[in-house]
Amino acid sequence: MITLLAFLAALFFALNIGASGAAASMGIAYGSGALKNRRMALVICGIGVLLGAALGGGEVAKTLGSGIIPQELISIHISLIILCSAAISLFIANISGIPLSTSEVTVGAIVGVGVAYKQVFISTLLTIMMYWILIPIVAFFFAWLLNKGVKQAEARLLFLKKPKWIKILSVLVICTGFLEAFSAGMNNVANSIGPLAASGLISIQNGIVIGGLFTAAGALLLGAKVIETNGKKLTDLSLLQGSAVSGLGGTLVIIASLFGIPVPQTQVTTCSILGIGFSEEGAKIFQKGIISRLLKVWLVSPLFSLVISYNLVKLFLDFDLYAVIVGASVFAATIGSISLIKPIGLAKPAFLKEGNKVK
Repeated sequence: MITLLAFLAALFFALNIGASGAAASMGIAYGSGALKNRRMALVICGIGVLLGAALGGGEVAKTLGSGIIPQELISIHISLIILCSAAISLFIANISGIPLSTSEVTVGAIVGVGVAYKQVFISTLLTIMMYWILIPIVAFFFAWLLNKGVKQAEARLLFLKKPKWIKILSVLVICTGFLEAFSAGMNNVANSIGPLAASGLISIQNGIVIGGLFTAAGALLLGAKVIETNGKKLTDLSLLQGSAVSGLGGTLVIIASLFGIPVPQTQVTTCSILGIGFSEEGAKIFQKGIISRLLKVWLVSPLFSLVISYNLVKLFLDFDLYAVIVGASVFAATIGSISLIKPIGLAKPAFLKEGNKVK
């Protein structure tokens, strides 16, 4: 029964990864009109996710399975706790309106188990956290530089506005969206099967393929609202700018995946967009709403799942009620602190106007 529950939790988690994060990868291509059929956009996304998982998802799975805490610590029960903690965190985030990174909640859940047993590979954890900060910053500055070149190209190469070239640029947007979906498969699918592989329930190779299938299915079956919303929010980016955002984010996540580093793809994309905004509007882009949301995502995501997994270990495996009370108090304090922060959506600068089509 525990084994069955662990597989169900992993596959449910994979479906939600596809529905929330992976589906957004084709948002620019769909919102720009490069792909007018939403179903086709989701099909392309699903193919990209599956290929990314099958061809390059193993390294991140290894990190999640044995790089953060000792692999021998991850039993079937621990695997179930990790997966349930990550899923619960995403559920709480959804009803709270806070977008969370699947990589961050998975790492947080694993660390929570490690804290409960006082066995965490601190050096690996610090390395991962360093990249959580570094890669979005790199995305910001590269997007800023790329946009400088894009604006010059659009000003000088006027033929890019002709119908023939618009079609070519539309294909470019679709290709970079596919690249982003591919990177999501490489990095995010491992979140759902890493704990299963570490506990010996499935091999990494088989788990990555099965997880990829369910993540692709989640994007195809449940990703309609996400791609609709994402496509409408990224509304006043030109085709070249949209290609830069998707291509840059996808490339950075692929590089991180090759080194087995689970990274928050949502933050990478957000910082790419902010880099383009900074290139166009300067320091005005750094508004309180933007900084507040980024901090909430980066800090709260792993903390949610960490506290939940720690409490589940102490409650169901160690029967340590005192530790559960302490952990619950920390969790309640965290929720209380977040509730005091006025929910602020991502501030929309002039180049992000809701309801318009991509130029």
